[in-house]
Amino acid sequence: MDPRLSKVADQLLLIERELRAQGWWDEVQPSVEALSSVEPFSVDTLEFEQWLQWIFLPRMKMILEQDLPLPKASGIQEMAQMVFAQRNLQGQDRQLQVLLKEFDLLITATH
Repeated sequence: MDPRLSKVADQLLLIERELRAQGWWDEVQPSVEALSSVEPFSVDTLEFEQWLQWIFLPRMKMILEQDLPLPKASGIQEMAQMVFAQRNLQGQDRQLQVLLKEFDLLITATH
């Protein structure tokens, strides 16, 4: 068993909590078409926060629940940095970026 699994699960909960705390958690799921994007991070159909909520978190939870191998790499914090640099959030995104960076580091850690 991969020793990172419980840490990854905890990190996913922290990411979800931060999305909720910032008011970036949607109660209504985007359309099937929006969720079916083939573009990286669904940039053509979803906001980055929506992608985290509706694509990333469910996929990672499925990986954990089905005991599938964790991804070998992750660059989610880099994407967040690019997305948030275009917005004037006055640091509102800082904690989310820290959590995403920690997720990236967990994924790339050797086990």
